[in-house]
Amino acid sequence: MGLLDGKSAVVTGAGHGIGRATALLFAREGARVVVNDVGASRTGEGGEHAAADAVVAEIRAAGGTALASYDSVATPAGAKAIIDAAVRAHGSVDVLVNNAGILRDKTLLKLEPADWQAVLDVHLTGSFLCTQAAAVHMKEQKSGRIVNTTSVSGLLGNFGQSNYAAAKAGIYGLTRTASIELQRYGITVNAVAPIAKTRMTDDLPMFAKIADTLSPEHVAPAHLFLASELCGERTGIVLAVAGARMSVYKVVESAGRFKETDGGIWTAEEIEQHFDAIAKG
Repeated sequence: MGLLDGKSAVVTGAGHGIGRATALLFAREGARVVVNDVGASRTGEGGEHAAADAVVAEIRAAGGTALASYDSVATPAGAKAIIDAAVRAHGSVDVLVNNAGILRDKTLLKLEPADWQAVLDVHLTGSFLCTQAAAVHMKEQKSGRIVNTTSVSGLLGNFGQSNYAAAKAGIYGLTRTASIELQRYGITVNAVAPIAKTRMTDDLPMFAKIADTLSPEHVAPAHLFLASELCGERTGIVLAVAGARMSVYKVVESAGRFKETDGGIWTAEEIEQHFDAIAKG
């Protein structure tokens, strides 16, 4: 028995890199997989079927069950079509991994509005639309597991990635809120923050000498854990993966400091004077 035996799973952006590694692992663990990929370039231009088709062929050659989807996550119709494909073929959608993404890196002062919007459309809006479409079915099933993709860039910031970071930070907020709202329907919503060498990061100098230690295959098991019964009732967490290192991101608030005079209203000068105490802990 595989960890996902008989489950219907959708993996977006599954034609390459982390998505591909996850789709292959899910299939080995018994899932019937919808391999979604529009076949666009790293920057989101163009489109072809070869990427998704190749992963489907690989799964079928190994004795697994898979079908290809070429719809875009960035439109309501596209997201619905992706989820509908799973329901139509497999009778349900039990797992959704929101992994589709593009990059259009530029510094803030050089970033064009079109490049800002395109990245948000795929990452953030795409995650919302697919999550919403899947949750409609999962609510009726009273079960489901959704795994989003956030990033160190969104959680900590990164030079030259204001569009990507904003989208990934938004996905963190989406994950937290969806986990609260959907928990009563038996649906868990978690996220993975991966660092891996893929075509998205291929030209970054930091990956040149450490490709083998930061592979997509390091990330796929985190998706499998969050998609399986091993995850239990855990929801709203961010599991970070960087090669062999795994951790959990948490938002931490300082202990803070109360002002007991003047009705508790701080002046700007007082904030400056006591800032270290306010921020401590």
